Amino acid sequence: MESLQTIFERTKVQFSQRLPFVIYSKPGQNRLNAYFQKNAKIYLAEHFTETGFVFAPFNGTKYILIPENESEIKTADFVASENYAVIPELTTNQTGETNFKNLVQKGIDAINSGQFGKVVLSRKEIIALENADFLLLFEKLLYTYPTAFRYCWFHPEIGLWLGATPERLLKSESNKFYTMALAGTQKFEGMDDVEWQQKERTEQRFVTDFIIENLEDAVSEVTVSKPYTAKAGNLLHLKTDIEGIMNDDANLKQVVEILHPTPAVCGFPKAEAKAFILANEGYDREYYSGFLGELNHDFENGKTGTDLYVNLRCMQVKADSAHLYMGCGITKDSNPKKEYLETVNKSMTMKKIIL
Repeated sequence: MESLQTIFERTKVQFSQRLPFVIYSKPGQNRLNAYFQKNAKIYLAEHFTETGFVFAPFNGTKYILIPENESEIKTADFVASENYAVIPELTTNQTGETNFKNLVQKGIDAINSGQFGKVVLSRKEIIALENADFLLLFEKLLYTYPTAFRYCWFHPEIGLWLGATPERLLKSESNKFYTMALAGTQKFEGMDDVEWQQKERTEQRFVTDFIIENLEDAVSEVTVSKPYTAKAGNLLHLKTDIEGIMNDDANLKQVVEILHPTPAVCGFPKAEAKAFILANEGYDREYYSGFLGELNHDFENGKTGTDLYVNLRCMQVKADSAHLYMGCGITKDSNPKKEYLETVNKSMTMKKIIL
C-alpha cells in the first residue's frame, strides 16, 4: 500500500513520460487505485475476457484497455476531506443557449413525427483553465464527490479525461449482474424527498423498459426495484436497480453491448435515436457517454468481476482549457428552455472544481 502523495508523484512522472495511466476511486470508498502502463501502445478490449481497465467511446467499438499484465498497479487509502470547492454562480452563453434550444426543439419535432420516443441531446462547453494542474483538479473531484466513480485517465494518443460519474453501467461477479436505470434530473435544494413530474417519470420508464426488454434473451431471474430518488453531487435523479443472472450461453461483451449506449445517454429506440444524435448534435462526443472501469478485476472480497460506469459529469483537459460535456433526455413533454437549464446545472459538477 502506497501513500496518496506517492501515487500522485508517480502519476506526474507517468504523464511527463507520455505513458498511459488511470487513477480512480469507486463510489463510497476512500481508496485510490492506479494502473501505470509500461509502454505507450494502444491495447483493445476485443472479447471482454481481457483483464485491466477499459475506456470506451459513445460511438464505435474501439474499447481502449490498460492491461493489468502490462501495468504497474498501486493502491493508497486516503482520509475524506472537507468539500473545499465553492459553487459558482450560474452563467449562460447566449449563442450556445440558442443553438441548444434549437437542437432540443428539433428533437421534440422528431418525437412528435414518430421517429423515436426519446432522444438524449448534449452540448460541449470550453472553459479556460488558469491552473491546468490536472492532479489538483482530480484531488478536488476525489474529495468533493465521494458517492461517485472518480477518475483521471490518460493515453498519449487519446487525451486526458477526468470525471465523477453517478451511473453504473454494469457490475458482474461470476454469472450475477447488476445495473441501474438512471434518468430524470432536479437540482438538489436541501431535500431528497421531492416530487417528480410526468416528463421525468416517462423518461425513467423508457430507460428501465429498454434494459429489461433487451436483456430478456441473455439473463434470467431478473428483479427490479421501484424508482427512487438518488442524490449525485448537486443533482437528484430517479433511479431503479436491476439485477439477475446471466444465462450460460451469454457472455460479458454481449451484455455490455446490449446495454451500451443506454436510453439514459442515447434514447429509445436506440438505433433511431443514435442516428439522430450523430446527424444533428454537430460535434463528436468522443468518450463522453461511453463507459469505463474494471474488467475481470480481482475485487476486495476475493472474487473476480467487472465493474463499469457510464462516462457522465466528465471533461477532457487540453493544454489550458477544459472541454465539458452535458446532456439531457428529450421526450414529447420537454421544454427547450428547461432542458438547457438542466445542462447548466449538470455543468456545475465540473465547474465546481475548475472555477
